[in-house]
Amino acid sequence: MGCKISKSAPLEESTPYNSLHDRSALASDTPFSESEIESLHNLFQKLSDSVIKDGLIHKEELRLAIFKNVNERNLFLDRIFDLFDANKNGRIGFEEFVKTLSVFHPNTPKAVKIAHAFKLYDLRHTGFIEREELREMVLALLSESDLVLPDDVVKMIVDKTFDEADAKGDGKIDEEEWKAYVAQNPSLLKHMTIPYLMRRSMVSQDICFINGKHHTRMSSICLQRHETGISQLCGQWSQKL
Repeated sequence: MGCKISKSAPLEESTPYNSLHDRSALASDTPFSESEIESLHNLFQKLSDSVIKDGLIHKEELRLAIFKNVNERNLFLDRIFDLFDANKNGRIGFEEFVKTLSVFHPNTPKAVKIAHAFKLYDLRHTGFIEREELREMVLALLSESDLVLPDDVVKMIVDKTFDEADAKGDGKIDEEEWKAYVAQNPSLLKHMTIPYLMRRSMVSQDICFINGKHHTRMSSICLQRHETGISQLCGQWSQKL
């Protein structure tokens, strides 16, 4: 179910988009070309006006884009929103939108992808990935991929991950341990790249029309939901279980 009404909100936090200046500045700071920045702005406008017309993307709008339902609750979506919301004000501006998407660009350095992947799993912003955080993300990502595993298999995935990644044996994974673990398991970064971002038609492929009204479909932007890192992790361990 989609949202039937739009709400108005103050515009003071929405920064006007200067097509020439901002496009050039963002292109110089990201792997995107100026024409791609313009295409992303068109997508951003449709997302940011889908529920609350203030020129910013709210979590309800991201839910609507991914799930077609503003009330859908999902931990993975919360983590993605948190990653986009760099200034932590509960809204995503256009610059945040572009700079975060640039992380998922195929040409972005691996080190940047590793660092942002770590942030996705560091649910409580402690600078570490703890067992319960990993378990919560495993369950959320399995659900997002329409996969169901018994609790004991989920526990085994978490335990085996910590056996390999927690080099210090202190019950948590820090950034250096994460880097070393990803270096041994590079497939974990597959969900940090969105191939569509190199295609000129990337925006047109993600806009569809439902019931006569435009509705933004973020199939590529929601990190290829059926090819997440955890589904790969499950596959990685399947031969060992």
